[in-house]
Amino acid sequence: MTDSDHVHETLERLDYIDRPAADRPGFSRRAFLRRTALTGVAAGSVGGLLSACGTSASSGGGSAGVFGSHPSYKFVFVNHVTTNPFFTPTQDGIADACKLLGCTYQWTGSENSDVSQMVNALNSAVTAKADGIAISLVDLHAFNAPVEKALAAGIPVVAYNADAPANKRLSYSGQDLKLAGEEMGARIIAVVPEGEVGLFIDTPGSANLQPRIEGVEKAVKASGKPITTHSVATGTSIPGEISAIEAYYKSHKSAKGLYSVSGGSTESLAKVMQSLGLRGKVHAGGFDLTEQTIKLLGEGYIDFTIDQQPYLQGFIPTLQLFLYKVSNSQTGIFEANTGLKFVTKETVEPYKAKSRFEGTTATAGVVK
Repeated sequence: MTDSDHVHETLERLDYIDRPAADRPGFSRRAFLRRTALTGVAAGSVGGLLSACGTSASSGGGSAGVFGSHPSYKFVFVNHVTTNPFFTPTQDGIADACKLLGCTYQWTGSENSDVSQMVNALNSAVTAKADGIAISLVDLHAFNAPVEKALAAGIPVVAYNADAPANKRLSYSGQDLKLAGEEMGARIIAVVPEGEVGLFIDTPGSANLQPRIEGVEKAVKASGKPITTHSVATGTSIPGEISAIEAYYKSHKSAKGLYSVSGGSTESLAKVMQSLGLRGKVHAGGFDLTEQTIKLLGEGYIDFTIDQQPYLQGFIPTLQLFLYKVSNSQTGIFEANTGLKFVTKETVEPYKAKSRFEGTTATAGVVK
């Protein structure tokens, strides 16, 4: 099979997945979303596409050898915490996809979840006639009008990391946040029979975190167990998070569990568990895989962390926007659930190797 055949087969699969469910006999969307790490696209489809692109690139053709001559598209990624290390692998994913596909990108937005700054960045991208925009929809309403303005100008807009149901964005790439919270809640009720549980959240109400904490609370309430949850706002800085978590525990020393719903506060929680000597005394868990979280999880200071594959939250939107452009909107857009994987002390070993997939090294290479 030629490179071109591989690509055409892949695009046909993507087009099939993008068809309405009613047109796909026997296709269970919910089951597919739960089964795959790349919801909306089979891993084989992405693999076939990348294999074809890679083969052409190595022979000197680059993406033009597969898709034909195309402009060097520029995509703008609008983020809510541009300097947060969680998004280092996301930027690596964007950069790798751009290198593979022959396009460029801009990383912009706000350093501290200032929605007005994000709206300004989005509007600037429209004014500059970006070829495509990806945005983390951390506010349920503020981005609706700007996104519609971009779409009206012919600029495709996709969401990543956080979504807003009423927004007209073309697709969402990221974790099913409410489900992730519910699954965390199931873990909590499995080990905490009763008592108080602290739930730590950076920015209450933020669309990338609030659904998780609501999912936890829903699962705990549905269990019927005599568990009382306390939601605690920590802020976004590591020192502030540590201070807030320590203060909560010192005033609730009978707490049976401590859990965080963001990457930063999970690292901070693990550090508090270590500094206060709580390993083995209090259950704890959280989200994401910073270097310190990986280290402290391996040492048993928290029970688990939940991986959402941030690398894919950059790579997949770039791939979608590129395919949308080269196909003149015929294909490329799909819902992509980047996963919900519990990582424990027993399964953390592979994550200790440095890689661009976790943002722990800038060097490209096969992970060993």
